[in-house]
Amino acid sequence: MAERDRVYGVTELAAEFDLTPQALRFYEEKGLLAPQRAGGRRVFTYRDRARLMLILKFRRVGFSLEQIAEYLAHYRSGRPSAGQYRDGLRKIRARLIELERMQSEIAEVIGELKAMEDDAERRLAACCLTPTCPTKTQDRPCPHRREMNRE
Repeated sequence: MAERDRVYGVTELAAEFDLTPQALRFYEEKGLLAPQRAGGRRVFTYRDRARLMLILKFRRVGFSLEQIAEYLAHYRSGRPSAGQYRDGLRKIRARLIELERMQSEIAEVIGELKAMEDDAERRLAACCLTPTCPTKTQDRPCPHRREMNRE
């Protein structure tokens, strides 16, 4: 049997992609997959498998189910079209812009947190150097110093 003629059962296809059968059912309910029936059971074709690969790829990079459905709507004919590629390119560019904005925001937050960490370490070190450190005794050094040295 040629690979393109092969059909996959729910459990088999789910296992191949490390999914649960419920995940496949979810994608069916959202109209992203449309398995056939064979002897009362749901079976997926080579085309369904390819669609699932696209769905998972788009999900991994953060596309919504609605965006995926829009893209796959162009794909129904089985023949790639310029409209499909234009739509995909628009979605990819929009997602890139969104992720780059998030990356910039994350870098800014990381910088702020590092500055806060440095300030807290300086304040703790200064506290431990003063004779008024409440946890320091004459015969025992400040326990905060040990904590700072462990990190």
